[in-house]
This record gives sequence, structure tokens and C-alpha cells, in this order.
Amino acid sequence: MTHNLRLYLIPLLLACLLGSCGPAPETTDVTEAAAKTSAAPKIVFVTGDEEYRSEESMPMLARILERNLGAETVVGYALDSAGYIDPNNVYHISQLDQLADADLMVIFTRYRQLPADLARKITDYAESGRPIVGFRTSTHAFKYVEPKDSALMSLNDDWPTKVFGQQWITHHGHFDDGSGKLTSVTPVAKKADHPVLRGVQPFEAYSWLYHVDGGDWKLSGDSAPLLMGHSLRSNHEEKGRLDEFPLDNPVAWTKTYTGSNGVPARVFFTTLGHPFDFREEPMRKLALNGIYWALGREGDIPATGVDATIVGEYAPNNSGFGEKFKPGRRPEVE
Repeated sequence: MTHNLRLYLIPLLLACLLGSCGPAPETTDVTEAAAKTSAAPKIVFVTGDEEYRSEESMPMLARILERNLGAETVVGYALDSAGYIDPNNVYHISQLDQLADADLMVIFTRYRQLPADLARKITDYAESGRPIVGFRTSTHAFKYVEPKDSALMSLNDDWPTKVFGQQWITHHGHFDDGSGKLTSVTPVAKKADHPVLRGVQPFEAYSWLYHVDGGDWKLSGDSAPLLMGHSLRSNHEEKGRLDEFPLDNPVAWTKTYTGSNGVPARVFFTTLGHPFDFREEPMRKLALNGIYWALGREGDIPATGVDATIVGEYAPNNSGFGEKFKPGRRPEVE
């Protein structure tokens, strides 16, 4: 978390107690720091997917946002009983209480079966009218089963459809995960001047293309595609099903979601999110621009896009199930 204001105010308070502080000038470094800190958002990242290493990519984005915005960031992880990060534990995500006063929720989860009280912290946030950013498998953020979880079954398909714009349908196939790029990504021409696309050059992604629109399916609500993906290799093409699942589909869009309190929230979503995608600068710019836009800070996005220079190191494991995540890691201590 970031607490820049405290670093300035504690020395000032001590000085005043010792009688060495005089009348404050009209403009001081302290007041400027206070103004900056008051504008610094609190961003909570909700991770928990057993395939795409969100436990590595989301902290990387958090560090960039701390540098760029002075943001206070919190990252919640799926943890085992000993407190180690274990994305295969579908029944737990830490730090969800932090959503209560968050300015933004960024979610990258897959098939979670959280207890009702934990799931409610996520859904209560969504109903609050505050902005949301979602990645890839959040179209299937939850997976509950009947009859055990019958009261939560609506979170499987209905919830992501109304909040993010679509549920899980199918994809064009992951061929040799991480060994080659499978989707060509280009801006939607009529949206080329959208602030989320600033500095986002066409690129090729390791993510295999998700189907979200076309055939019997349509993006919901006011979803407005910004980027299109073209599948470079497709099992649906091999099986002659392109009339149902075409080679071209949206991979990023904006929309609004109006929850129970009646306040429309900004939502940015992308179906990209393979861990190796984030090694590509256009992907990082897309994610960061989307976060700025969701926060209502599109005016702070430069013409070249948000500074996406990585803070420290980003060397993620490849995608994959089972024990392909980095074992023996605890949440980062700040």
C-alpha cells in the first residue's frame, strides 16, 4: 500500500510540537503532497485462477500503478492453509474486505467456488456503482454446482454476462501453450481515437481467441468493442464451425453496469491475459489505459499511452494447470 501523505505529515507534526513550525505559506510541498495523495486511488486486485498466472501478472500491474499514480494497491490471492499462494485453492481469496472502500476492483479469477460470504464481497462491490476492470477468465469467474451451491448458481453465467458483457462460451484452441502467438490484435477502426487505445499498437498475443460475439451469441448491454482479435490457428476452423464461431472476435471492450444502487459503473474488459501477453508493451498499455479509463482518469493518459515500463522483474511461469505455478510463495509484503 502507498501512504505518501503520512511520510510528509509526521515530520511536520513533530516540528510543530517542538515549536519550530511557523505559519504555513500559501503553497507548500506538504499541501501539494496532500492534494496528490487525496487523489491517489485505492485499487484492489482480486486474483485466483489456476491457468493463467494472474498471481504474477496482477502484482506487476499494481507496482506500475503505484509508481504512476501513487496508488494504494492491494492484491488478494488464493492461499493455502499455511498462507502460501495456491491458485488451485478455489475456495479462498484473501483481502476481499479491502473492497469495502476501494476505488476500483480489478478481477482475474477462474471457476472459483468461494463461500457465500466471500463471494458477496465481490458482488456487493459490483452493485455499488464503482468501476470494474476484468481479465480473460473472469467471464467464468465462478463455478458453483447444484444442489450444494444452488443459491449461488447465478454467478456462473448470469453475473459475468450482465457485469462484464459475456459468459464463458468456447475458444479457438490453445496449441502448445506459450510456444507461439495465436491471436492477431488490431484496433476497431471507428474507435481508434478512444483513450484506452492510446499507444496500443497492433500486436500478436499468446492468448488463444475467446468467442464472445457471433453465431448464437452477442455481447450484452452497451458493450462497445475497442480491439478485435483474429485467430491465427483455430480448432473451430479445422472442424468447419466458423459459421458459429468466426475467426474474428472482440478481445477488449468498454461497457457500463448499473447495480442495485442505480449508479452506472464504468467497466473495461479484455479476454486477453496469457502470462506471456504481459511481456508485450501494447498489452500492458491496454491494461493500464483501461484501468485509467475505468477510474475516470482518461485525461491522464498520454497520446502514447500510459507508461508501461515494468517495475522490477516480470518473469512469469507459462500458462497451464496443476503445479505449473511458482510454489512456496507468500504474498508480497510492502
